[in-house]
Amino acid sequence: MKSRSKYKTRQREILVEYLKSVAGEHITASDVFNYFKEQGATIGQSTIYRQLESLVDDGIINKYIIDANSPACFEYVDHDSHKDGKVCYHCKCEKCGCLIHLKCDELSGTLDHLYAEHRFKLDPKRTVFYGVCEKCI
Repeated sequence: MKSRSKYKTRQREILVEYLKSVAGEHITASDVFNYFKEQGATIGQSTIYRQLESLVDDGIINKYIIDANSPACFEYVDHDSHKDGKVCYHCKCEKCGCLIHLKCDELSGTLDHLYAEHRFKLDPKRTVFYGVCEKCI
C-alpha cells in the first residue's frame, strides 16, 4: 500500500474523526471543506484533497467516481472493511441525483456470470446503476 504521507498530523486526525462520524455516508471534498469551515477549523482545501487521497491510498476511505458531471465522493470504511472482501455498488437517481449505497448479495451471481461466461471482472468502485429512486417515481 502506498502512502503519500506517513505522518499523523493533527489535521489528518481531525479529518479521520469527522469521516468516522459520517461513516456510511457519501461525502465530497466540498462537504468536508464546508464542515470544517463551519466549525472554524483551519484546514485548507488543498490539504483536504491531499489528505483524502492519502486516506484512499491507505485503505481508510473509498473513493467513488459516479460520472463525469459529479464530484468524486468518499466513504469511510477503515482497514478491516477491505479485508473482508465485501463489495458495494451504487444506484444513482437520474431525477434528484440521490446516491444509494447498495450492499446486495444477489449481485454476486451476476458477478460470477460475467466472469465465468464473459471473462469480465466488474469493478464495484466504478459500478453505478442508473434509474429513478422511490421518492421520484
